[in-house]
Amino acid sequence: MKKNYSLGFIGIGNMGSALARAAVERTDSLLLSCRTPEKAKKLADTLGCDAGDNICVARLSDYVILGVKPQVIGEVISETADTLKGRIGNPPCVVSMAAGVTIGSIAEALGFDCPIIRIMPNTPVSIGKGVVLYTCNDAAKGAITDRFIELMSASGEFVPLDESLFDAGSALSGCSPAFVDIFTDALADGGVRCGLSREISLKLAAATVAGAAELILKSKKHPDLLRDEVCSPGGSTIEGVSVLERYALRAAVSDAVIASKNRTAELGKKNK
Repeated sequence: MKKNYSLGFIGIGNMGSALARAAVERTDSLLLSCRTPEKAKKLADTLGCDAGDNICVARLSDYVILGVKPQVIGEVISETADTLKGRIGNPPCVVSMAAGVTIGSIAEALGFDCPIIRIMPNTPVSIGKGVVLYTCNDAAKGAITDRFIELMSASGEFVPLDESLFDAGSALSGCSPAFVDIFTDALADGGVRCGLSREISLKLAAATVAGAAELILKSKKHPDLLRDEVCSPGGSTIEGVSVLERYALRAAVSDAVIASKNRTAELGKKNK
């Protein structure tokens, strides 16, 4: 075990492990910890880094990344606070990805001043195509946050967002990959109903969703305009669009984002 690590992960569930896999593209100075030590050791061996316990991560890491659920973050902070506080001369930066848990709540739980970054990644970080929302306290502004983004840049695009909008942003970018998964699977079901094999249907559906999203980003055209460009008068596409409108797809998707945002806010209140 080294005397110092750039990044230390406490919690390597789906999101924590995805971020760790992205981080190793930029640095091998990683230390991993998990409630199940064997799991941390297995991933560390895979990535070519080290594993330890929560206290080791708190003592030895420049960035202490809390990759745990909102229901657990209080327990983890309580366990590591004294160790973190003991580094006041060279305070680490605490990074949290717990949904709904504010920087103020984290600072209060820690009981001392230190740099804090709050992030919300989404699942495509696992392939370097993620969106990572971030905000920070005054102590982390500038070089500290810039360095963290540099170390994690292989995970995807980092988007700054005011903390007052973090629950909304988290619902949109953090939860919506699941909505896209449902939509993509539904497209594939339609292909199967039309006689295509499941394998071909899913390939066509996923590639089309990815391509359509990329076209929105690169063309900078409003999605409604791109839709109109495909909908020839009296054609096939407008018939399909009319069915989606009849079943209120827009309202359903919009309401899903709002429901996710409200639940994120509830989780934050429960875990203050």
